[in-house]
Amino acid sequence: MRWYQTPQAAVIWTVMRVWLGIQWLEAGLHKVTGEFDASGFLQGALAKATGENPAVQGWYAAFLENVAIPNVKLFNILIPYGEVLVGVGLIIGAATIPALLAGAFMNLNFLLAGTVSTNPVLLTAAVILLFVRAGAYYFGVDRFAIPALKQYIGQRRTRTTQQKRAAAH
Repeated sequence: MRWYQTPQAAVIWTVMRVWLGIQWLEAGLHKVTGEFDASGFLQGALAKATGENPAVQGWYAAFLENVAIPNVKLFNILIPYGEVLVGVGLIIGAATIPALLAGAFMNLNFLLAGTVSTNPVLLTAAVILLFVRAGAYYFGVDRFAIPALKQYIGQRRTRTTQQKRAAAH
């Protein structure tokens, strides 16, 4: 076991994971309970793709113009509920790695859209937690759920293999 996966180090990662989860949950709840509409954000990001020093790259502006803006109603659902799910997952340590990946992906997209805000800090925290792997969920639901899921899958594979052997004879 590496030093960053020890129970002692896991205390630090748990505090970081829960803090990150709270950031996502608060952002998502604010959007879910309010009248969230990504239209203004997306249009603003598209406007940042022009000028002498554009903050948004051309390829991302094309994505905004051709995918995000025409499908803003979908993004109005995906963003707030995605943020809430990432937050809850990180707070309780359930589906931690997928939650970290989803959160990092959203941070990356917000950065690509020209919004700095807290995104670099949140993205850095997510990347650190991804690197420590199991240390990130040592004190969380995944510590028990992942082994149980692996055992269940292993048992199913064993039964399937046995059934195939029995059918072949």
